Amino acid sequence: MALTQHPDILYRMAFAGIRGMGVELAQRLLDVIPSERDFFALSDRELKSITGSRSKVWERVSRDEMLRKAEKELLFVEQKHVKVMYFTDSDFPQRLLNANDAPILLYTIGDCNLNAKHVISIVGTRRSTHYGASFCDSLVKDLSQLLDGELVIVSGLAYGTDINAHRAAIKYEIPNVGVQACGLNKIYPAEHRDDAAHMVKLGGAVVSDYTSQDPIHRGNFLARNRIIAALSDCTVVVESANKGGALVTANIAASYSRDVFAVPGRVTDEYSKGCNRLIMSNQAAAISCAEDLIKAMRWESKVMPTQAQELELFPQLTTEEQKVVDLLRKQGDLHINELASLMALPIYRLMATLIELDTKGVVATLPGCRYTLKR
Repeated sequence: MALTQHPDILYRMAFAGIRGMGVELAQRLLDVIPSERDFFALSDRELKSITGSRSKVWERVSRDEMLRKAEKELLFVEQKHVKVMYFTDSDFPQRLLNANDAPILLYTIGDCNLNAKHVISIVGTRRSTHYGASFCDSLVKDLSQLLDGELVIVSGLAYGTDINAHRAAIKYEIPNVGVQACGLNKIYPAEHRDDAAHMVKLGGAVVSDYTSQDPIHRGNFLARNRIIAALSDCTVVVESANKGGALVTANIAASYSRDVFAVPGRVTDEYSKGCNRLIMSNQAAAISCAEDLIKAMRWESKVMPTQAQELELFPQLTTEEQKVVDLLRKQGDLHINELASLMALPIYRLMATLIELDTKGVVATLPGCRYTLKR
C-alpha cells in the first residue's frame, strides 16, 4: 500500500516523534484516545486531563511542530521509497514490543523479515583485531549452516566488529540489518554505503528511528544500541575494551531479559578485557563457536561435521603437523616462539613443519610471525 493511501500515516509519524514516546506510553494513550489523529485534534486542556501532565510536549505548539516535521518527512519517505513500520502493523518487529523504551516507529530501506525465527545481534569494538574478525566470519558462516530456520544478523554499521558482522552475512548471503544512528538520508559512516546497498540487495535492511531532519550527535549512538538489543533474541559481544558501546548494548539486552554472550580472549589483550569481565561477572555466557550459542539458546541444529571430521578432509598429516594443528585449535593463533616452546622443537625444524602445513592449506601466516588454523 502506498504511504499516501494510509489515512493516519502523517499522524503516526508525528505521534512517534513526541519526546519520550515509547511502546508502553503509546499503548496507554491509545487505550483512551481513539486514534493518533484524535490525539492531535484534542485541546491542551483535554489532553492534560487525560495525561495528568503539564509537560510542554503535550501543548498545541509542540504538537503542531511535530505535525510540520512529519509533513516534511512524509515527502522524503515517499520520494526515497522508505518504508514506515508502525508498532500496530502486523510486520512490525514483535521483539521490540517487549522493550518498553523501544521506538514505536521505524524507517526502513529494504524488505527484511524482522520477525525471523532467529535474530542475533553481533557487536564489539571499532578497533577489531584479526582474532575478532576471524571469529565473526566463522560464527556467521557456521550459524548459517547449523541453524534450522531463517536467520537474520543485526548490527550497527559502525567500523570494526559491526561491519565485520555485516560483511560476513553478505559473504554467506544471510539477511542482515544495519541500525543507524541517523536518518536514512545518509549512510553513516559513508565508507559503508556499498555494504548497505549489498545488504538491501540480499534481502536485508537499513533501519532507523531518526528522521532525515535529525542531526547526528553523540547521544544517538547510545540510543541506537537499544534497538540493536531489542530487535534480537540474543546479543554476542565479540571484542571490547573495558569501556565501550558494545558493553552498553550488552547491558541493555540483559535489561530486556535477552541472552548475552561474549567471546573470551587472553587477559593481556586490550580488546578482550571487556568480554572477559562480562563473563567473570556472570553478565554474559562464554562462547567459542556457533554450536555453543545454539546450545545455550536451545535452538534446533542441523547435523554438521565436527571440526575433527573436517580436519580429516585435510591431506594426511605427520605426527608433528597434527600436534601443531591440535595446539592452534586449542589456543588460537600463536607466535612461532610460543609454538616452538610448546612443541619442544628448534625453530628451524618447526619452520619446516609450518611451511608444509601452509602448503597443504591447513595453517595461515599472520603478521608478527604468528600462525593460525585456516577455516
